[in-house]
Amino acid sequence: MTESSKKNRIIFIDLMRAFAVLQMVQGHTVDVLLSDNFRDLNNPIFSFWLFMRGMTAPIFMFTAGTVFTYLFRLVNEPFKNNPRVKKGIKRFLLLFVLGYLLRYPTPTLVLFNNVTADQWKTFFAVDVLQLIGFGILFLMILAYIAEKTKLSDYLVFSAAALLFFVLYVPFSQIDWLKYLPAPLAGYFYSGSGSNFPLFPWTGYVVSGGVLGSYLAKKPDVFKSARFSMNLSLFGIGFIVLALVGNVVEQYVASSSNFWTTSPNLILYRMGIVLILNSLVSFISLKVNSIPKLIILVGRNTLLIYIVHLSMLYGSAWNPGLIIPFGRSFSAWLTITSALIMITLMVVMVTMINKFKIRNKQLVT
Repeated sequence: MTESSKKNRIIFIDLMRAFAVLQMVQGHTVDVLLSDNFRDLNNPIFSFWLFMRGMTAPIFMFTAGTVFTYLFRLVNEPFKNNPRVKKGIKRFLLLFVLGYLLRYPTPTLVLFNNVTADQWKTFFAVDVLQLIGFGILFLMILAYIAEKTKLSDYLVFSAAALLFFVLYVPFSQIDWLKYLPAPLAGYFYSGSGSNFPLFPWTGYVVSGGVLGSYLAKKPDVFKSARFSMNLSLFGIGFIVLALVGNVVEQYVASSSNFWTTSPNLILYRMGIVLILNSLVSFISLKVNSIPKLIILVGRNTLLIYIVHLSMLYGSAWNPGLIIPFGRSFSAWLTITSALIMITLMVVMVTMINKFKIRNKQLVT
């Protein structure tokens, strides 16, 4: 790292980024290998794991938006002169292409005669890489709008995030396949098989942009306990709104879909993300440096994501562990496998650093 990067490094963001990617690794590993016999919602351990797995994507996306916007706004230049614009566009294209390559339906690249309808559906499904790529693109567009309109990032980014969240409910009720081809429909709702359509998930990336812009404009603010307290208060506010909204939903609809399709779950997850950030930032107050290994894990999120996903789920060019071992392991064997997978990812990034192999992180 250069002296400049050391000076501008925010420890709690490094910790959040490493936590998010390792949480994703263990979550995918457990999901692939754990037998159905142990997937009991009445078991508090499994219920807690399931809850935390549901939090992984919001944490990952929020952190990605925070990091990108922080680095973008550190460059005190007009939009057209900001070198981060070119880097952001390259990153968007990279994530967009890699997202589809991971789900490519045939190993031949150009021959599609034997591709089934289910394989095409899987290929066109929008996953986390495309989502974060578009999140970065939207953040740059919003930064440009903020610059041209002389409005603050906080207002523009918050309004955009709210729009992605609010439109989730009406957009999810539209059968977009009736109006758009499958490759486009997947960006608007999950009905075509997408795990992460733009609505509401881009809202988490853009929300991270609010924090990233704040950190860039106030470089030392994270070094105070007041910053952690304010984050936690915002988080508590979102959770209270979610719980109140759930009461209203139960009163109006006589039922609650809080843990499935309710928009209140979006607010609840945002609250948990902010509280987790506040806790990690508070813990980091007394820390002047962290092990380089943690920084390396956060720096190699894209590689870790691609490698562990290919090992578990396979791709057009390799079989995954899901084929011979899918949902067949005991709880202890699954935990052991998750620890082994995490260890392999850590060793991989360590070796990459040792041999000075160039690699791209998910968000720079």
